[in-house]
Amino acid sequence: MPITNNVTRMLVARGVPFEAHELPEEKLGGMEAAAILHVEPYLMFKTIVALRPDGGKAVLALVPAPAKLNLKALGRCLGGRKLQLATQVQAEKLTGLQVGGISPLALIGKGFEVVLDESALGFEKIYLSGGQRGLNLSIAPQAVVDLTHAKTDAISE
Repeated sequence: MPITNNVTRMLVARGVPFEAHELPEEKLGGMEAAAILHVEPYLMFKTIVALRPDGGKAVLALVPAPAKLNLKALGRCLGGRKLQLATQVQAEKLTGLQVGGISPLALIGKGFEVVLDESALGFEKIYLSGGQRGLNLSIAPQAVVDLTHAKTDAISE
């Protein structure tokens, strides 16, 4: 039976098409998740939490699994702000989610700015965390943008 959580219930309630994919309930990197699901790694997007040194609300950056987040590009996208990567402990405390299960879809309405790497827009669907370890979703990138009010820009390298 597929995993059901607040994210999947919200997507169903809003009529957003998606597919749920079960993974082992352990901390997996994006490359590992892509291998388990037999999908192209550039379709698997990982969520990285970035912090504002001034203490403003954290940013959720989504980049392809094989790529690295370009913090300078992310900062430029957000108006030239300086940003730094959150530690695992900081990311979990800020989001209330475990690393490996952090998803912008689980944090809608929580005040996070979301930036999706523009490469996602070239795909029919992308894969991202479903808001908990062990659950990955495939969904149209435009649905992610619409639901989270995400900005899109070239933020990976």
